[in-house]
Amino acid sequence: MKPYSESCDQNREPILSVIQPRFEQSNAVLEIGSGTGQHAVYFAAKMPHLTWYTSDCQEYHAGIQLWLDEAALPNVRPPLLLDVSRSEWPDLAVDAVFSANTAHIMHWTDVEAMMAGVGRLLPSGGHFALYGPFNYNGKFSSESNARFDGWLKARDPAMGVRDFEAVNHLAEKAGLALLQDYEMPVNNRILCWQRR
Repeated sequence: MKPYSESCDQNREPILSVIQPRFEQSNAVLEIGSGTGQHAVYFAAKMPHLTWYTSDCQEYHAGIQLWLDEAALPNVRPPLLLDVSRSEWPDLAVDAVFSANTAHIMHWTDVEAMMAGVGRLLPSGGHFALYGPFNYNGKFSSESNARFDGWLKARDPAMGVRDFEAVNHLAEKAGLALLQDYEMPVNNRILCWQRR
């Protein structure tokens, strides 16, 4: 049975409204942490000019492939093995990277590895869009994000809602310049950077 995430269905339209104009001039995108595969098939169908590369840890590949098989889109590629700090990054010619709801479930060393890896992978002018909840000035932006952070830390103390300033600092170190910070529904954001 195909894996299913209700939040993917709820957030896909707002995310598309941000990334579609950003990725208009792009040819190929790597999705880091494709999860169920729902975002990949939805966004690839809406942006047929893009080649969409899915990726995740091995345990998610079968589920992603089920979504890909059902959608049978010509512009989506089978899942690549990418555990950001433990596996070799795929040698891809992409000019965009997208990731949703990953930074808060990764350990901080993995967030560091992801930002550095994106910086290495993207050519000059390439875009990186990162979706999820973020703190600002060390404070939660909502009560629900504070509760979510508590729930994450109960599962794994190394998880948690990340500070925007810390993530942006990693991006700058990786040669990425912040273009825009978009407010999204349910106290989420999309951070968009461009490779200098």
